[in-house]
Formats: sequence, structure tokens, C-alpha cells
Amino acid sequence: MSLKIELVERASQGEPVAALCREFGISRTTGHKWLNRFRERGYDGLEDGPKRPKNTPLATAEDVVLAVLELREAHPRWGPKKLEVVLRRRLGNDTPSERTIARILRRAGRVRERRRRRPLSLVDRAPRVHAKEANEVWTVDFKGWWRSQNGQRCEPLTVRDAWSRFVLASVIVESTTTEAVEQVFIRLFRKHGVPKAIHVDNGVPFVCVRARAGLSKLSAWWISLGIKLVRSRPGCPQDNGAHERMHVDVRADVQASPAATRANQQRALDRWRQEFNHVRPHQALENRTPAEVYKPANKRPLQEAPYTYPADFITCRVSKSGHVFRDGEAYFVSESLAGRTIGVQLVDALHVNLWFRDVDLGGLEVATAYADAAIGWWFGSRANSEQPSARRRSATSSKAGHGNKNRRCA
Repeated sequence: MSLKIELVERASQGEPVAALCREFGISRTTGHKWLNRFRERGYDGLEDGPKRPKNTPLATAEDVVLAVLELREAHPRWGPKKLEVVLRRRLGNDTPSERTIARILRRAGRVRERRRRRPLSLVDRAPRVHAKEANEVWTVDFKGWWRSQNGQRCEPLTVRDAWSRFVLASVIVESTTTEAVEQVFIRLFRKHGVPKAIHVDNGVPFVCVRARAGLSKLSAWWISLGIKLVRSRPGCPQDNGAHERMHVDVRADVQASPAATRANQQRALDRWRQEFNHVRPHQALENRTPAEVYKPANKRPLQEAPYTYPADFITCRVSKSGHVFRDGEAYFVSESLAGRTIGVQLVDALHVNLWFRDVDLGGLEVATAYADAAIGWWFGSRANSEQPSARRRSATSSKAGHGNKNRRCA
């Protein structure tokens, strides 16, 4: 301020303005501006005025800002992209852009900085699941349990269509037994049809790691319906990452606020599923909702799919105890396959291979001392006929893909 006063006073006494500007290190435009203000308003004209612009073309109307903040309050985990799509349904052309919404949220302190994490290393031999239509692949898992306010355990079974992201079920089951889970799938199959494949992890009741080919009673039932079983690798939840990501939403939107009872918690899950399927836009679906995309062309009925074993196989029915019997001898296969028909393939004089439809159940070794008699029990006159070639055995064994080919029967 003192420099301005000195400049205008010396200029008023007749000193050249250009020389004074060079002395003070300012432009002549600035020097004449200060001099004109001094002549018009005296020393008050040398005070700095407000620097705020008279108008702000990029300013957003107050009611629009409130609409953004209210929607964010209702859905604190939605980002600017989703908020823009939903606001456009209400505001039309007055909807602010995605960047404007982000700026509003940032100024209001509604943006939480994410912690940057190191990228996960690439995994080998992960199951390749690329659904191209509805009901081609369903993903299934249990959401980690929590307790309602009255202490009841809440453990939802979640089922999702991989192609459309449509959540088919989010049901709090009484228990994780095969019987309880099977009832849920019976209702789903009758309503939505039977999918071509189901992707699961290695947990109970989907998989039994101690059984042949990892089959449980539930997964054996699925295979009998013509469903392909896709399994994640043990300890690799990223193999079913999209489903796990959906569980993050459940944890934040439902689990974070436990309901009074399990029944109330189920109603909260139903409301969440309704919003997830019919309201929330998904960027991967071009900002459409899963309900707009999930349109199964053909719904496969709930019935056992026909299957015929190759001509050189014999078939055996598995007993309730998991055994097959031939001429008084019992051979344990798996309790998971009780009541199912399996195929037996002759490999050589000491070994047979067991199949459940196109799933390789592994080999069965016949005791050396009784090899000839045992093979005769299994195959009768076929034991003396030409055995399958190595090429055919190799091609047949490759069908199962994930089978345990050389595992002995316990």
C-alpha cells in the first residue's frame, strides 16, 4: 500500500509515469490504473477490491446441489457416474455432469480417499467363465454371517447370473445343509430355469473335498440336471471376484445396519435386491439395470437330463452307503453319489475307471490275487475281448477336466 501512495504522490507532482513504473517494477498499465483510481476516489481508491468474479457460469443451482447431496446421503457408496444416471431420470436436461457431481461431493466432504493397494499377482489356471447370455452361468456362494440385534445368526445364500449381474436370490437359510440349500435351488430352477453351469468355491455343501472329483450330494444333483460344475481354486476368492464384489455391497448396505430380527433382516435383503436389480445402474451394462438385461431366451425345465454311457462301459447303481456291488463284493465309491448310476470303464487287468456322466471319478484298483476273478465279475465275457486303446482311454479321461483320475477308492 505504501508503494502505491508513493507512486501516485510523485506522479501528481509531475514526475513521468513511465519512469516511475520502471523504478517500481510494474507495467505502465498498472501504474496508470492506480493513478486514475487516486484521482477518482483519493486514497480509498488504492485499497484492493474483492477478487470474486461478478458471475460464475459454472456455478450449480442450489436445488440441484441439494438433490445431489440427498441422493448421495441415501446411497453413500454410489459414485458420480451412478448418481448422474439416476438424477437424469428426475432432472432431465438440468442434470449436472459427472465432473460437476464429483466436484460437489468433494466440496461437501463426501469423498473418501481410497488407499492404493498393490495389484494382485496374476494367477494360473483360473477357471475361465465367460457368459454370453442369461442362464449360461450362475455364481453361488454364502455371504459371511452376522447377527441381528436379537442375536440370531444371519447367513445369506446368494445366487447371481454372471452375464446380467441379476441377483436371483439372497436368502437367509436356516442352515447350510444340503437339504436347506437344495430347496432354494428348486424354487429358483422352477422360476428361472436350469442354468448351463454353476460356479462355486470349495465350501460345503457345494463341494466335498474328500469325495471323488470333489462331488457333494448337492453338486451331484446339479450334474444330474445337466449342469456343468465350475470350481474355484482353493483359497482363491478372486476366481469368483464379481460375486465377492457383490458381497461387499451387501456388507455395506445391509450388514452394516443389523435389523432387529432375522425376519426383518430378510426383508432388508429383499429391498436391497430389488434396488440392485431394478434401480441401480451398472457401468458394465452400459448403465442399464440387471433387470433390463436378464431376459432368458429358453428356460430349461427342472428335470434330470438324459445321458447314455459309452457302449464299452457297464453301469452300476450306488447304494445308500456309497458302495457298488458285483457278485457279492462291495466297492466303495462315494456317499455323495448314493442312488446315482455310474459308468465303469475297463482300463487293464488290474484297473477300472469310474465315471459319473462326463465327470471322471478316478480309478479303482483290483487286488492282484483276485484280479482275473474281479475283472470277470465286472465285465464278464468282455474282460477277454480287446481292451480300449491308449488313445481312446486318454481322450475319454480328458472329458472330466478337473477329475481325480488316479485316486484309489478308500
